[in-house]
Amino acid sequence: MYYYETHLHTKPVSKCARTTVRETLEFYKRIGYDGVFITNHFLDGNIDVDHSLPYEDKISHYFSDYEAGAAMAEEIGIRVFAGVETSYKGTDFLVYGLDKAWYLANPQIMEMKKKDQLALFMECGALVIQAHPYREAGYIDHIRLFPRSVHGVEIINACRTELENAMAKHYAESYGLIPFAGSDNHGGIAQQNLAGMCSQTPISDEADFVKRILAGEMKLFTMTQQDGTVLSTLCLE
Repeated sequence: MYYYETHLHTKPVSKCARTTVRETLEFYKRIGYDGVFITNHFLDGNIDVDHSLPYEDKISHYFSDYEAGAAMAEEIGIRVFAGVETSYKGTDFLVYGLDKAWYLANPQIMEMKKKDQLALFMECGALVIQAHPYREAGYIDHIRLFPRSVHGVEIINACRTELENAMAKHYAESYGLIPFAGSDNHGGIAQQNLAGMCSQTPISDEADFVKRILAGEMKLFTMTQQDGTVLSTLCLE
């Protein structure tokens, strides 16, 4: 089985991340992951960037952690893929399948309503997943659901409570949305509970990942680890 992290933050791009790209990749390699999607907070989220910079410069900064990871992937022995976590008042969405060139060519996305932005992503071939839809936090005014604007729902988020994940599963099943899993890892080895998507054969690139998820060809899994030693791994049907 091949294991992939689908929800991951690194520093310096994500303000809330506590580990560098290299530290993070070395950790995932050590515990047996075959690849990771670096999904840092986008320009509308908790990103560490000077917002007075031109859009092009902000996009270049955003992709800098992914590019650093891609450059060291072969050395470390793990695949690195690009993703995005875009936000709206604490409601977050994971986007896969669009590259740096696409974002550079589409600055209008920053002025669009979120549902229109998500629709554009999907029209352009991206996979859109609502992350931790039932997350509760002091900075979130209320829970927002976008069932007509996403392909799937993160029903397992390794950082959320059992109740929040159970509600997300109920939401996905009720609307016929694709079930999805990810760790939402901000701290590298400090993250004891992990999750992601797995497959019988390795994925080749972001487009292959999108195709397989939409076709229902990948499974959800959970993992627990401590100090780099895997304690358990469970693949879910």
